[in-house]
Amino acid sequence: MRLARVGGAWRLLAAVCVTLLASVTSPTAAPPTHSLPDRLSDAEFWRIVTDFSEGDGYFQSDNLVSNELTFQWVIPRLKALWTPGRVYLGVGPDQNFTYLASLKPSIAFIVDIRRDNLRLQLLYKALIEMSPTRATFLSRLLSRDVPVALTSGAGVEAPVGEMFQAFASVKPSEALFGETLKAVRERLSVQHGFVLSAADLSHLEYVLTAFFYNGPSLAYANTLRMGRYPSYQDLMVATDEAGVARGYLANEPSYAVLREMQLRNLVVPVVGDFTGDKALQSVARYLKSRNAVVGAIYTSNVEQYLFQYGTWPSYYANVQALPIDDASQFIRSCFNTCASVPWSRSAQLLDPVSALLKDVSAGRVFSYYDLLARSR
Repeated sequence: MRLARVGGAWRLLAAVCVTLLASVTSPTAAPPTHSLPDRLSDAEFWRIVTDFSEGDGYFQSDNLVSNELTFQWVIPRLKALWTPGRVYLGVGPDQNFTYLASLKPSIAFIVDIRRDNLRLQLLYKALIEMSPTRATFLSRLLSRDVPVALTSGAGVEAPVGEMFQAFASVKPSEALFGETLKAVRERLSVQHGFVLSAADLSHLEYVLTAFFYNGPSLAYANTLRMGRYPSYQDLMVATDEAGVARGYLANEPSYAVLREMQLRNLVVPVVGDFTGDKALQSVARYLKSRNAVVGAIYTSNVEQYLFQYGTWPSYYANVQALPIDDASQFIRSCFNTCASVPWSRSAQLLDPVSALLKDVSAGRVFSYYDLLARSR
């Protein structure tokens, strides 16, 4: 759900794209091993964030939480195609965490056009690092004390739905809000040593304030139209199509996978336009130099905007620079026209990356609907 910058007529760009991708005859072969680190130092993490990022961009809404209710449905198929050691690329807020908890990539890059999303990712990073359990994480995120029912051993292991039920009767605490905000800022700026601007620090407070007032009911865009969208609670208690809970808060082991990645600085937020000449290209060079392979690219419905503004050829040229193979998959979100259940406006679709690049190179892709037709 990110708007790429507008530039050029799409027909001219399509011709450029065909030229750029003319060399695509077979997917990049995946080396048997990679040399990615098992953790990044604070200095290296911040160097990557800073050096790979582009200038701040614009999108029309806050995007504090997702608006895609069925994003877990593709996980069983993704896992069947996934090989340990692969890399994950994503966009947007915390729905990425559910994919990370299920796929367990070696490293993840969350590339988004807005610096506000980088700030959101850093807030989540600090909260997750400081919170050894799901209950303590929710307590800090929502500025609500941990319910008594969740303080025992059985409570800690409670299903995620029961956890949210327990928090429903707890009022927000201004004292806890202040303590959490102070701890987050200290964690990021002092303990990690990240150089954050006044605007960065202000946005951390903005997001915590939104969760303070709305609690588990906070929804996409944080506007009066919230009724159209699933709440944070709806997203966290959602399941896959078979009813299996795969969210990052579904259970303690899933949360632990995500927390370990955050503690090792392996969830790296980057400010970048999908069609830009820096962010994705920098990620590609970094991964290629370490013989790593991208296993999944979660695009949400970014491509819808890229086709709308005619900038899509530049995006696929950037994707072509990434190390991929036959198993690499786009995770694509389609709204309204693809939804298969009445209670969800969206559906997630998979599409092999290398196959799409071949079709783009051959001039067989001209519209967003061409993408939807080929996805499954």
